[in-house]
Amino acid sequence: MLNMNETGWPLAKNLERIFMMRNIVILCQIAVIAFVHKVLAIPLPLFPMGMTIALLGLFNVWTRYRLSRHSPVTEIGFFLQILADVAALTSLLYFSGGSTNPFVSLYLIPIIISAAALPWRYTWTTAAIAVACYTLLMNRFVPLHHQTFMLHVYAMWMTFVFSTFLIATFVVRMGESLRERDRQLAKAREEALRSERIVSLGTLAAGAAHELGTPLATMAILCGEMESEYGEIEALGKDLSLLSIQIENCKRILTGLIATAGEARAEGGRIRPADEFIENILGEWQLMRPGASFSFMKQGGAAPSILAEQTLSAAILNLLNNAADASPENVEIALSWKGREISIEIRDRGKGLSPEAAAHAGEPFYSTKEEGFGIGLFLANASIERMGGKVHLFNSEGGGAVTRVTLPES
Repeated sequence: MLNMNETGWPLAKNLERIFMMRNIVILCQIAVIAFVHKVLAIPLPLFPMGMTIALLGLFNVWTRYRLSRHSPVTEIGFFLQILADVAALTSLLYFSGGSTNPFVSLYLIPIIISAAALPWRYTWTTAAIAVACYTLLMNRFVPLHHQTFMLHVYAMWMTFVFSTFLIATFVVRMGESLRERDRQLAKAREEALRSERIVSLGTLAAGAAHELGTPLATMAILCGEMESEYGEIEALGKDLSLLSIQIENCKRILTGLIATAGEARAEGGRIRPADEFIENILGEWQLMRPGASFSFMKQGGAAPSILAEQTLSAAILNLLNNAADASPENVEIALSWKGREISIEIRDRGKGLSPEAAAHAGEPFYSTKEEGFGIGLFLANASIERMGGKVHLFNSEGGGAVTRVTLPES
């Protein structure tokens, strides 16, 4: 799940951009006023205009302070930030020609920012306020003397260039922040849906474990009686012995499943060397799949530690079973590590992954096996990802498929 407010996160990023944009605007305002007053010798009411810029600067300092404290940014707070810029622009325009000032088209920038970052009601409110201010400046303003037509044209060009720069540099990034928020929310919804499926499957599995206890006990009794009666027959005795071992494995798995149902993921885990953890899993897997042949290789040196808990063991066992289903006569397991990342590669010599299987591998209820349910790989992926790891399936150049599990060092 996302650790953020659905709207506060992109608004905070966008408020940082407004802070930077406002700094640029303040510097440009000072430069333009100095140029007009000193170079063009056009008289301006410097004190009220200077006070307006000073107040806008103090407001921006307060904005920086809020950002440094990581205070939550709400829609109404962001809207008030935009209104502060509208108010400052209106004051400066009032003292410099009102609607005759070529910089009056800068009213469009707050409207565009609101449209990119806020819901429609704030955008329309900003637009209404900007239109009202523009209309007011058509009748009430301090005239700007000695303004020529060419000066007006050059100022309009400067306004266009400046507006284009701000829109291309900042406003586009504001829209990208919202799109990134939407992507992360969609990912969070997918993770929540997957978690619900896992909980449902866990509940069903716990119920099935209770129900399977009785038939397994019956099978164990019957298998024991048959061993006593027919154990002297060599071929049949071996089969009955193997069947008895598998029944005990099933009972042990169900007992562990029932015992851990409802526990937190890491409650039953403990820190162990990664090579020791994998070797214990392989020993357990050999009892489950005595017909499978495998080789195990590990990197030299002391292995890093790993959080050894039951869901991770079950996930790796499931991946081993998938490899054994593809090529029971040859499964290769390799353990390596680099930095704080542990890698477990399981390689089979089967037919490999078809394009369809590669595209849908890990999705719930998708299986390439005739009798498969399509939940084993899904649960394995979910268990490993919850521990901060990843599962990557790909075809090997020498044939067969490779399942690479990467896990963080504990």
